[in-house]
Amino acid sequence: MDHKLASVKGFRALKHFHLGVLGLLLGVWLTGCNTSPSTQTRSGEGSRPTTATDSAREGKKIILTTFTVLADMAQNVAGEKAIVESITKTGAEIHGYEPTPSDLERGRGAALILDNGLDLERWAERFYSRFPQVTHLTLSEGIQSINIADEAAQGKPNPHAWMSPQNALIYVENIRKALVNLDPVNAATYTTNAAAYSKQIRAIDAKLQQALAAIPPDKRYIVSCEGAFSYLARDYGLKEIYLWPVNAEQQAVPRQVERVINTVKANQVPAVFCESTVSNKVQLQVAKESGATFAGVFYVDSLSASDGPASTYLKLLEYNVTTLIKGLQGS
Repeated sequence: MDHKLASVKGFRALKHFHLGVLGLLLGVWLTGCNTSPSTQTRSGEGSRPTTATDSAREGKKIILTTFTVLADMAQNVAGEKAIVESITKTGAEIHGYEPTPSDLERGRGAALILDNGLDLERWAERFYSRFPQVTHLTLSEGIQSINIADEAAQGKPNPHAWMSPQNALIYVENIRKALVNLDPVNAATYTTNAAAYSKQIRAIDAKLQQALAAIPPDKRYIVSCEGAFSYLARDYGLKEIYLWPVNAEQQAVPRQVERVINTVKANQVPAVFCESTVSNKVQLQVAKESGATFAGVFYVDSLSASDGPASTYLKLLEYNVTTLIKGLQGS
């Protein structure tokens, strides 16, 4: 009996051993089959990061920006050394944005938050107060601001400084400094990336200057819903007309609408436009009553979707000027 019992026990132990080895091998095989290269979406999508796996994110700094344009700029400087994400999603209106619980969660986990300043993100200080341990920096630092002339916001700085390629070079340098201070080990990479990106910005600036030169100076009007083009108008010799100074005050009063209609009529401006993040209803009224054509949307406060015409900052600049020229030329 003792001999038989020992044999049974030995058989059971051997059986369990083989099953254990089989399970281990199966687990290794399944793990190998499920392993795939991690991917990350274009920066600036604004939602909870679902595309970069934990392994791809491991060891990298998480940089948040307040909107998608800044995210694209910052990712160009950061390259593969950091992950950059936008707090606001593509197409969102940023002036009066209301951060969500997931935004707060991401804010707590960020190594750095970059904003525009110039009173653009009116929600930012309240947002930052939730996690005072996280460094936040303003990228418009060092830019000579243009004050709003409209009486409703007279004397306040126009916040849309990034719409000038020349100002964008200051943004890029501020991003570079911020990343070097945060992550000095990768300082050389950030400096190299910033130089390459700045070269691209200068090239697009020269291209746009040349393109607008084809428009007679007395016809260089840019008529938009928001007064977002003051810096671009200064750089390229444009005359700016708008319904409201910033989108936070997008309820145009009849007097403002009448003023724009009369100006468009008096100067025989052939085309008017609106921004992608606001309703174009009032501008359609301007077009109808002035005899101008509503010639499309501009991208200012947000990039387009990744398959859209303004999926990067450089594409945004080129698309806006191309749309403007086509509208003014009636093509």
